[in-house]
Amino acid sequence: MENKQEEENGVCSAESVDGSLDVWSCQNSDSSSADHLVVMVHGILGSTDDWKFGAEQFVKKLPDKVFVHCSEKNASALTLDGVDVMGERLASEVLEIIQKRPNIRKISFVAHSLGGLAARYAIGKLYKPANQEEDLKEPLAESSEGPSRGTICGLEAINFITVATPHLGSMGNKQVPFLFGFSSIEKVAGLIIHWIFKRTGRHLFLKDEDDGKPPLLRRMVEDTGDCQFISALRAFKRRVVYSNVGYDRVVGWKTASIRRDSELPKWEDSLNDKYPHIVYEELCKACDVEDIPEGENHSDDIEEEIIKGLSSVSWEKVDVSFHSCRQRFAAHNVIQVKNEDMHIEGADVIEHIIDHFHA
Repeated sequence: MENKQEEENGVCSAESVDGSLDVWSCQNSDSSSADHLVVMVHGILGSTDDWKFGAEQFVKKLPDKVFVHCSEKNASALTLDGVDVMGERLASEVLEIIQKRPNIRKISFVAHSLGGLAARYAIGKLYKPANQEEDLKEPLAESSEGPSRGTICGLEAINFITVATPHLGSMGNKQVPFLFGFSSIEKVAGLIIHWIFKRTGRHLFLKDEDDGKPPLLRRMVEDTGDCQFISALRAFKRRVVYSNVGYDRVVGWKTASIRRDSELPKWEDSLNDKYPHIVYEELCKACDVEDIPEGENHSDDIEEEIIKGLSSVSWEKVDVSFHSCRQRFAAHNVIQVKNEDMHIEGADVIEHIIDHFHA
């Protein structure tokens, strides 16, 4: 049940009793033709408001194409329950939205920080193999990464975009910048992190080897049991990671961009007036595990295994720098424009996401 609906500059938004936020075009002709569900997922201790600016920009630029849902099932302290629990909740939430909007044919995810891991878990639960595509109105074309991509709960999977997400976890040199890259500090943090960030902290620091199983983030780079994590990623037409090259005090450049130290590129100040904070872009093609070179640092084999697993699908990698911005020390929030008044310097990143979005 919706308790508050607003309209501004042709964009309608409704906040439900449960806290979710939906954004769509106020023009009936546009809203009726919008068949692309964009699920926006916030990060740790976040809320639906974190993506409010981004959601509104999506609808302003693609009014007849998208219906945006800002996830609410993992608001605030619920983000501390663990990546898997968050992913299960998000999967259930997506199914509820799809049932309410039978005209939806496509689906994309745009997730910030920890929300990117929850989204990866959720799509692993929602994935349907190619032979279960009976709900899809039109057959999918063959993919360059396989004969058929499968679907996400019967919908054509288009964009999977993460923004400053710790794909490799938070353990390792400079993965969490405020730990200053000292292994001794990181070891202590790994021992006490569950007191602060509870089960989620154990997942992020790869300290959850329960029942003899590998850490969850390691398991999430392959298809396991009822969670088809890699097949689900492969189902999307494109996968994109946006990462801060510096000043992000929460998620380091390496873990956000799924790279080894030796793969971090040299970047220069942007000369693009439209996207002044985009400093490097590259397309990393999918690699067979056998073809992926060993990393130069084997002190953390789990991290190497995660990189190899995620490299089995292609990624567009977009590197961002706010080093000359007034709010550069808040880069983790600026890249998302978490608060329009405080973090508006990241608006060009949101514009870049939308301009390159496959609608």
